[in-house]
Amino acid sequence: MSKTHPVTPDLATLAALFYPSVETLGEFEEVSAADMPASFQTLLAHENHMTVTVEKWHNSPVDVRVLDKVVTADDYARKILLARKSDGRVVQYGIMRIKYAYLTAPVRQEIEGEGTPLGRVLIKHNVLRQVELFALWKVVPGEELRQLLGMSPGEVTYGRTALIHVDGEPAVELLEIVTPA
Repeated sequence: MSKTHPVTPDLATLAALFYPSVETLGEFEEVSAADMPASFQTLLAHENHMTVTVEKWHNSPVDVRVLDKVVTADDYARKILLARKSDGRVVQYGIMRIKYAYLTAPVRQEIEGEGTPLGRVLIKHNVLRQVELFALWKVVPGEELRQLLGMSPGEVTYGRTALIHVDGEPAVELLEIVTPA
């Protein structure tokens, strides 16, 4: 897919949906996959759904916990946690924004129902999709993110920004940050 499309998963824009600045969320430094520990490369440096990736990595299905949302006539955004069903441990934090124009009514309704992770909804409905990785990030979480992920002050984790194309259209912007292994 061309990276010249008008929709990009811009870190500052996604953070601004729920925070006064990206710095409130954390300190972000763009890195290459080679600059990341191997476990984080496996979890983030790919073009697959994170739902499937973290379920495989943690050997457990995950539940979604919606922390906040922003709904407009054109899109739906939410701030979420994914937690293992096996023990409730949080394994991922995320911000996503979906363009309604690219979703069918049943897919939109299930996503807005907030009971199933996004990747699982798209897979279940057999939506033609492609995940495009945009950037990998080294993250020193701000206070809220650190508490949500159960991390200590100064501890580092990693994340990514990505875009999901639905039927060839840039439909879902993503910021995904995983808990340290």
